Amino acid sequence: QVLLVESVGGLVQAGGSLRLSCVASGITSNTNVMGWYRHTPGKQRELVARIGNRGDTTYADSVKGRFTMSRKNTGYKSYLQMNSLKPEDTAVYFCNLGIGWIPSGPGGFWGQGTQVTVSS
Repeated sequence: QVLLVESVGGLVQAGGSLRLSCVASGITSNTNVMGWYRHTPGKQRELVARIGNRGDTTYADSVKGRFTMSRKNTGYKSYLQMNSLKPEDTAVYFCNLGIGWIPSGPGGFWGQGTQVTVSS
């Protein structure tokens, strides 16, 4: 059974930084993708950052230059370093994992979500 566990988010002032982490367990394949998505009430869940099967990283335009996603295959961990945070980054952030070849979009496994709140 695949399980994703995210670190606790938090409250941070605008311009501040926060780092999220995600640990995946129960994975039986080295071919996978990992990503971070976020959800704000009234909006659809949106991509924040994603590392694909070839190690290519994709960022939402709104976070380019401010957020950095990285991953460690050992232990299947992913990280989202968020700098220069803005109030509009306030959302519930979800870790995502897909097993197999997934050229785009999220995989089938989700973490429980963690709240990030940026105050102005």
